[in-house]
Amino acid sequence: MTATIETPAAVTAVPRASGAAVIALARFETRRLLLRAPVLAAFAVYIGWTVWRTRTSWDGFPALQDADRATQGGPLLVGLAVLFCANHAVLRSRRHDTDRHLAVLVVQPWRRTVAHLLSVAAAALLTGVCVAGQFTWEALKPGAVGHGSPGELLAGPLSVLVLGTIGVLLARLLTSPFAAPLLIVLLFFLHTVATAPDNGHTVRWLVLTVGENTATTLPSDLLGRPAAWHALYLTGLALTAALLAVLVSGGARLRTVRAGVVGAVALTLVGAVAQGQGVSRETTEARVRASATPEKEQKCAERDGTTYCVFPEWTVRTDDWAEAVAGVRSLAGGTARDRPLLVRQRIEARHGLDSDAAIAPATRPGQVTVGTAWGGNRVPEFTAAVAGVLVAGTEAKAGAMCDGRMVTVMWMALAGRPDPAADLRRVRLDDSDRGSAIVLSQTEPLRMTAAQTELVRELLRRPEREVAAKVKAEWAGLTAPKVTSDQVAALLGLDEPEEKDECL
Repeated sequence: MTATIETPAAVTAVPRASGAAVIALARFETRRLLLRAPVLAAFAVYIGWTVWRTRTSWDGFPALQDADRATQGGPLLVGLAVLFCANHAVLRSRRHDTDRHLAVLVVQPWRRTVAHLLSVAAAALLTGVCVAGQFTWEALKPGAVGHGSPGELLAGPLSVLVLGTIGVLLARLLTSPFAAPLLIVLLFFLHTVATAPDNGHTVRWLVLTVGENTATTLPSDLLGRPAAWHALYLTGLALTAALLAVLVSGGARLRTVRAGVVGAVALTLVGAVAQGQGVSRETTEARVRASATPEKEQKCAERDGTTYCVFPEWTVRTDDWAEAVAGVRSLAGGTARDRPLLVRQRIEARHGLDSDAAIAPATRPGQVTVGTAWGGNRVPEFTAAVAGVLVAGTEAKAGAMCDGRMVTVMWMALAGRPDPAADLRRVRLDDSDRGSAIVLSQTEPLRMTAAQTELVRELLRRPEREVAAKVKAEWAGLTAPKVTSDQVAALLGLDEPEEKDECL
């Protein structure tokens, strides 16, 4: 008797919608993406550099309109790593020849693409947490001033999202494993070309992040950066790349995807056009007012005979400036101790963030210029400017000074500081404490001869009270125009300097 065995009909798995399966796959891909060596290394370098830099950034006195832009560089490294690893993850099934097995699963190709895109979004979200932590750290510093921009803070995480979605799209278009590395090289080239100095505002803002950093911090309403429009542009780029990846993965039949691509492209174009309009006329006029007539934009307060006129965001710095002025005043003699002073904040904002411009010294008697930065070298620079005005009368005269009065000026500027010898080196252009040198200033720099440097160095070694008594007793002679370094040494009971007494 022969038994007949019937072959069962082939079972065809009908793809069906499965949101839970997509989420499960997205969780798996997210874990694998974040644990890949390039991504781990990129996050380690990014976080390590951020922590190391933020500890001492801006000498503890950050302006938040600068701190938000400082969050944009590190995420680019993470974004490139995510681009490479996301591209590699999408191509995994082709490398291992498992595409034919995946075809019978409930998760269709376009849904698998969605899962990969969600893993990229998780990496961008983690970058956003790092950006928020860095900015919060800066904002909680006691010396923080100004206002940050949400658009600037979003640039870093959105850059990671854009690069990651491009990596997924590239894998759906080209199956070569060399495509991603070549794209990274191409992106570096395009970024270099787009940010070249001869390129205009419109081309420059087409890159992921636009770094405009100058030595001068401007009030937040004078920056003129289209941060919000740029964030919209990056969002449109990310959505366009993501939806195109879904489209070419088999989602072309979905009306929502096709409509989404059109909408994402429109969003990108709106952001690109809006961010390329340049600085508005209102901002340009405000920059001119802040530079030429700052008194019209500032708030003033009087402390112990000194009036402080500053831009509104810097009013909290008045106490720090007043402490520095009081320290210098206490060492002055004659009528200088009680001379009225005007400390005015001055900036040159007409060129925006594209360049730094020098500020002319004030010619008004008793006026001292203070900048928008503080802490570190800025403190002895300011005290030197205050001492120069108390001795010479104006900033312009102090800048032209080339005689023994510089010994008195520099001693008054540094004697009350916690580490006068270190500040002497820091306030000089060449970081030296011997020989002739230029003394840094917000306006016209001061000049020290080698002989004056020798005398100042000797005075700073002696007890402050002892020197202060001699300075006050001999104030008229020490501050007389054209007094020589030898005469200053005799008045203060010092040996004649051995170094030369010639100005630079």
